[in-house]
Amino acid sequence: MNIGEVSKKAALPAKTIRYYEDIGLITPLRDPNGYRCFRDADMHKLAFLGRARTLGFTIEDCRALLALWNDQSRASADVRSIAKEHLAQVEKKISDLQEIRDTLSHLVRECVGDERPDCPILKSLEEFPSREHA
Repeated sequence: MNIGEVSKKAALPAKTIRYYEDIGLITPLRDPNGYRCFRDADMHKLAFLGRARTLGFTIEDCRALLALWNDQSRASADVRSIAKEHLAQVEKKISDLQEIRDTLSHLVRECVGDERPDCPILKSLEEFPSREHA
């Protein structure tokens, strides 16, 4: 398969596929004319990477997961460990975003939004952060 075909099948842009090749996540064969020639195994790796990236795994996590996927003697505990660490990071981000939402909701409620220059939103933004958060 050429890069256009594998791009469609794996649902990844050709630019992403080239990047994954550049960083060593995939290694397609080359035709005598130098064009990439993707095997079914390459397409499966790309689909795997696409799903992993959609779940927010980092490139390094993807590298580790690919290595484990290819290792038939792997321990599922190793895979679980990577996923569990990533889940903790996702939960932290959700918590941070909820805190941001709560703060913004409060500020929007406090701002009258009239013609006067008083604005609790701007007032809050100009405050120095407390030592607790630094």
